[in-house]
Amino acid sequence: MYYELYIDVLFLENFMMDSLLILAVNRILKCGRAYGRIFLGGALGSALTCLVIAIPFPAAVKLIFFHFVINSAMLAAGLKISSIVQFAKAFILLYLSAFVLGGILQIFRPYIRYVSLFYAAAAVCFFIFSGIWSAAASLFRSGREILEVTVFADGAGYTLKALWDTGNVLTDPCTGEPVNILDPKTAEEIFGSAGQMRGFRFIPYRCVSGEDIMRVFRAERMCVHKDGEAWVEAPLMGVGEGPLCGRGEYQMILNPGSLAR
Repeated sequence: MYYELYIDVLFLENFMMDSLLILAVNRILKCGRAYGRIFLGGALGSALTCLVIAIPFPAAVKLIFFHFVINSAMLAAGLKISSIVQFAKAFILLYLSAFVLGGILQIFRPYIRYVSLFYAAAAVCFFIFSGIWSAAASLFRSGREILEVTVFADGAGYTLKALWDTGNVLTDPCTGEPVNILDPKTAEEIFGSAGQMRGFRFIPYRCVSGEDIMRVFRAERMCVHKDGEAWVEAPLMGVGEGPLCGRGEYQMILNPGSLAR
C-alpha cells in the first residue's frame, strides 16, 4: 500500500492553514504585523513541512521538526518574536488556534470535495474563531467605557473616542506621570509623523506580547468629557505600535491617573 502525494497541493494547503494560524495569533496578541510578514511565516512553515516530509528522516526527528522547529520558525518569521515570554505565549496560542480550527474543519471536511471550498471553509472558521475570542474577551472587561476626548495640538482641537480603562496603569518611569496611548494613525494625523513630533522620547513598557519601548511626548492639553468637562494640562501621550482596536471603536486608551493629577 502506498500514498501518492502532490507536493504543490500539500504546500498550498499548509500555506493557507499556517497563514491563518499566524494571523489569529497576531490578532489575539495585537502584534500589529503586516500581512506580507504573516504570509512569509506561512510560506516558510509550509516549505519546511514539505521538506521534512520529502526527506526520509527518522520518526523521532520528524516529530521534533513538526512540533518545535517548524512552529518556532513560523512564529519568528511571521511575528518577529522579540522575547522568550512573547514566544511562549505565541507558541501556546498557535497550538490552541490549531486545535480549534482543526477541530471545526475536521467536522466539515468529509462534506467538502473541492480544495477551493476547503480553503473557503478554513477562512470562515478563522473568522468564527476570532469572533468567539473577541466575544469572550469582552465578557471579562471591567471598568471600561468609551468616552469623548478632545486633544489640543498647535492651537487646534481634535475630538477622539477614548477607552477609559482602569487597567491601564502605564506611567513614565522617569517622572511617574500617567501615559495615555494613541493609535499610531491618529497620532500621525494630529501631531505629524515621528520625525515631526517635537520633544518625543522612548520609555519601556510591558504588554500582552512581551516587553517593548514606546514613543512618548506631550500634547498642549486635553479635555475629557466625563460627568462634565475635565481639563488636563500637558498630558503625556504614548504612541502604540499597532492599531488599538480592530473595529475602530476608539483611537485612544485613556489612563485614569490623568484625571487625578
